Amino acid sequence: MPDVDAAGQFIHDNGRLLERRQFEHRFVAPDPDGVRRAIEAYINPDGGFGAMEPDLRTPASQPSAVLYAFEALEDVDGGDPAVTTAALDWIATIADDDGGVPFVLDTAASSSHAPWWAPTEDPPSSLLMTAGLVQAALRLGLEHPWLTTATDYVWTAMADLKLSDPYTFRYTVHFLDVVPDRARAEVEIAALAERMPADGILKVEAGAEGETLSAVEVATRPGHVGTRLFPRELIDRRLDELAAEQHDDGGWDFTWPKWSPAAAHEWRGVVTLQALATLRAYDRL
Repeated sequence: MPDVDAAGQFIHDNGRLLERRQFEHRFVAPDPDGVRRAIEAYINPDGGFGAMEPDLRTPASQPSAVLYAFEALEDVDGGDPAVTTAALDWIATIADDDGGVPFVLDTAASSSHAPWWAPTEDPPSSLLMTAGLVQAALRLGLEHPWLTTATDYVWTAMADLKLSDPYTFRYTVHFLDVVPDRARAEVEIAALAERMPADGILKVEAGAEGETLSAVEVATRPGHVGTRLFPRELIDRRLDELAAEQHDDGGWDFTWPKWSPAAAHEWRGVVTLQALATLRAYDRL
């Protein structure tokens, strides 16, 4: 069994304030206001969020930072409606005509960032980012005009979804887990199940050598529609592996490239919290 106390000590010694507050809320004593205050520290005057993604260190508002904030707010049953509405208002200002949002904005160029976060000129709509934002907003029960056009974009764009792009696949499945049109979602999940490799392993074509996306990163909890895409024995095996991957210092590590010592330091706090959350969701703690 993983050592939750050692993991908590690791997070307190090495994690950001946000992860420390989240750990305390989840595993020590509920403190939703403490988590919300930590999230709100990342708000910018334009209503967006910045500097929340460890690999994208610009303080300027970015869609990925809004996604990060919304997913953190899910743990505390949502945030101040004025905060979440302002964030979606900002997202609407950077959305394309088709409702999609870019993966990264050019404001990232002047700050340190991982190579995969390098901005490009006139970036297209990103299925990964748009599906991620829509599913996060839906889980918070948010309503906003942008969500209607963005949802239409995701339904259309998923026709070109490639299994060799597992990170986009993950957020598309998260979208299918929560989108209100359940009949249409069932059709798409069935179609994805037909395309899955027999071993259920998703290889990251553009990632590091041997990089894959874990089944429990897609199917984050029992009952998630993603569990229907993987053999149950693969999910169980991955949970066994995850439990065994705790380091002697109490923390977990990550497998993607460590391009920056600061980002690597922050990511270990994040993935340690994520490992605990996944294991608890599957009754492994």
